[in-house]
Amino acid sequence: MRGRLMVGQRPLEPLILVRVQAPQQIMTQDKFEKLVNEGIEAIPKKFLEKLDNVEIVIEDTPTPYQLEKLRARKGLFIFGLYEGVPKTKRWHYGQVLPDKITIFKNPIEKSARSEENIKEIVKNTIWHEIAHHFGMDEKQVREAESRRRKT
Repeated sequence: MRGRLMVGQRPLEPLILVRVQAPQQIMTQDKFEKLVNEGIEAIPKKFLEKLDNVEIVIEDTPTPYQLEKLRARKGLFIFGLYEGVPKTKRWHYGQVLPDKITIFKNPIEKSARSEENIKEIVKNTIWHEIAHHFGMDEKQVREAESRRRKT
């Protein structure tokens, strides 16, 4: 495991699948962790306070198991993944391992055009995966993202 950041079993939910050919950006692990922390801090406080039993981790790439479960097609990048029990599905919930949000460093770097673009992708990925933690399915998250971009 590359990095762990603490912040709260549904089918695996991919963030974004894109096919992009861009110059690869290489960033140190410390700098990438800093961007992830900034992305977490960009989430409104009212949502951060409601995160429950969630761990945010950084990995270089998805595992073969994660790719298989997602049925990810070859050549597509996955930026983030939520694994856990959404808050809306928790009944008699206790004594369980934390939900996990994984941010995948290499696919983000490979698809970004600049360091500023990496920062934006990281921020959007964290927002997206936290929305899954609150019970939004992929369609609901995409609709909310669309509304968010318009404001």
